[in-house]
Amino acid sequence: MSPPLRLIPVMDLRAGQVVRARRGERATYRPLSGSALGAGPEPLDCAERLLAACASRVLYLADLDALQGGAPQTAVIARLLRALPGLTLWLDAGFRRPAEVQALAEALDCPRAGGAPLAEAARPGLRPVWASEALPDAAALQAALPDAAARAAGLLSLDRRGDTLLDPAGCWGRPDTWPDSLILMTLERVGSGDGPDLALLRRLHAATPGKRWIGAGGLRGPADAEAAAAAGASAWLVASALHEGRLGPGRSG
Repeated sequence: MSPPLRLIPVMDLRAGQVVRARRGERATYRPLSGSALGAGPEPLDCAERLLAACASRVLYLADLDALQGGAPQTAVIARLLRALPGLTLWLDAGFRRPAEVQALAEALDCPRAGGAPLAEAARPGLRPVWASEALPDAAALQAALPDAAARAAGLLSLDRRGDTLLDPAGCWGRPDTWPDSLILMTLERVGSGDGPDLALLRRLHAATPGKRWIGAGGLRGPADAEAAAAAGASAWLVASALHEGRLGPGRSG
């Protein structure tokens, strides 16, 4: 029997507000409302409710302003880190180079700007997500994950939308560069209710012994959580199923 799937709550943040993600179509995202958790678009309150629902000290934050070419939402990120002691923030902010991570960490006066393997993720601080959609070329991939130590601590998101790989740096075709922890990001399934792509997850897990796979997109409820764990996922990024009351306290797989 597979270990229970770990749920990592997700917030998508645009212009200082939490928005609902649907199918990766960022222009259509709207401020959060009607959440079964009682959460609204205010980031700190929403983060507290999401973390409580998953009994997690890890929060995945997608900074949509930064992902779409703007400045990181430093003030909101800093407030979350100050107000939530012990939080580890997995930050997806369109990082292209290590210097961008370091600059943000310095602006935040962040306690740590590297990362830790999934098992150590309760340590406080910032854990940058290197996203294949954002890394511009092979040199950027090499700079982000230059050696075994960086790959042990790193977190790479392999991004796709349907059959299209979002991958200018060629991350999908370079498993020799992959870190120990990987996110399988299926954007077309985010907030869709279509269910997770477990066939792809199963293939990748079988081909990469020793890697920790974190799914993203499509998780609908406990049955999907059990199936995802059986397919090889150690954790799953989740938001819609929490806000819709299909996952949460007493409902996780």
